[in-house]
Amino acid sequence: MADEDKISQPERLFWTRRIALTTRILAVNIIVLSLLAGSLFYLDSYRNKLLTERFELARSEAQIISDALAETPRSERAPLLARIGTEQHLRLRLYDARGHQIADSFLLADPSFQFADPENDGWALKAARILDRSMDWVLGAAEIPDYVEAAIPTADAWPEVAEAQKANDTIVRERRAPDGTPVFTAAAPVGERGEALLTTRNATDITLKVRDARQTLAIIIGIALLFSILLSLFLARTIVQPLKALVRAAVRVRLGREREVVVPRLPERGDEIGLLARALSDMSAALRQRIDAVESFAADVAHELKNPLASLRSAVETLGKVEDPELRRQLIGIAAHDVRRIDRLVTEIADASRIDAELSRTTFEPVDLGALLKGLTGERAERRADGGAQVMFKAPAKRVLVMGDPGRLERVFANLLDNAASFSPPGGTIEIAVSRRGGRVRVSVSDDGSGIPVEAREKVFERFHSDRPEGEDFGSHSGLGLAIARTIVTAHDGTLTAHDRADGKPGACLILDLPEAAA
Repeated sequence: MADEDKISQPERLFWTRRIALTTRILAVNIIVLSLLAGSLFYLDSYRNKLLTERFELARSEAQIISDALAETPRSERAPLLARIGTEQHLRLRLYDARGHQIADSFLLADPSFQFADPENDGWALKAARILDRSMDWVLGAAEIPDYVEAAIPTADAWPEVAEAQKANDTIVRERRAPDGTPVFTAAAPVGERGEALLTTRNATDITLKVRDARQTLAIIIGIALLFSILLSLFLARTIVQPLKALVRAAVRVRLGREREVVVPRLPERGDEIGLLARALSDMSAALRQRIDAVESFAADVAHELKNPLASLRSAVETLGKVEDPELRRQLIGIAAHDVRRIDRLVTEIADASRIDAELSRTTFEPVDLGALLKGLTGERAERRADGGAQVMFKAPAKRVLVMGDPGRLERVFANLLDNAASFSPPGGTIEIAVSRRGGRVRVSVSDDGSGIPVEAREKVFERFHSDRPEGEDFGSHSGLGLAIARTIVTAHDGTLTAHDRADGKPGACLILDLPEAAA
């Protein structure tokens, strides 16, 4: 046959050797979602941006309020601090040059904010704070000092006040409230008398915004993860379950414990799994047919060899007991005939058994059927292999090419001519005709014999089938000629069938049909 392309071997990946397919599908989908979940950590940059904005806001607020206080008479400072603190949700404290507290907006008016007590929070807020601390630990965030209210209301409890007075600039610091929210303190000098302002803001909105963003993203990732797992399990089920069914069927075929193993064909699936299932089903059916054919062939061989061996054994055993020279000569003749018959059978059987294997390794080439038949008929005529029959063949005007093995195709036509010659009467005619039609080549071999009954036209191609003409020497044919011819023709993608003669005359017509090769 023509050289087949080598089947490419799939690349062997180290991580696919021992990992189940279901696990791999889940892992691939979860890894992708894990990368998406990593975006939770990038929310830290969002928080840092908010914190930077609040730093600048705290600085601006402190500078604006300190400038306003510097232009405000001392008698009007207290109402101004109370009003600004209430409206802006700030705590404003004013210190003199020695660090003594002059005014506190929380004492001048109701406190504009109050730190939340973590002990009174529900489990949701506690879980949120644990998540915040975990994210800070994973990201390696800098440690932020806790906000602790001073027992003595002096500027000594707030180092930023001294720094602001010394540098004559606004200094901003961040601390952590008991509930984990950020607290910004900003110290700014007031006027030329060494006074200083300290603003305090509890920026709970930053924590809430970051938590809301994390919560929204976490919910989206959680839903995506759930759907990904469900879809992965569904995908794994649609792939793994039919594969397991095919594996179980293949194991049963290998063990051979069941005569008929039904490999699921999965006709409803048009994907690669369905193609694999149908290929395995066809392969198992072909394997079963091949096994049955081998078993049947072995039985036929045993049966066909048994008869000549029994005859040979009888002749040999009788030969030692016979004294009559004429009878001994007859027994020797019978033994010699049986030996030739066994030799013919063994030769034909060996040839028939290795045809498939040899053809599977043969490289086909263009064969000119006209030239092949002309050479074969001439050679047979020289050695008078056709008995008393006359072979009529006219080579076609144009070359008729088929792809095949010249030696095997010659064997096919030799077997057909042997069959026709054995059924042709003395002086009969064997006609060979070659024609082309629709990309096919048709070769017919007709004889003048008694023909083949309709019910026997398939049986004649069975191995060891023998329906010989009257008067022919028993055992002259093995019954494998037409079976071998059909096997070779089938391997060439052709057909070999038996028919009546097209001209209505008595006799058989064997028709060989092969695909035509391009010139």
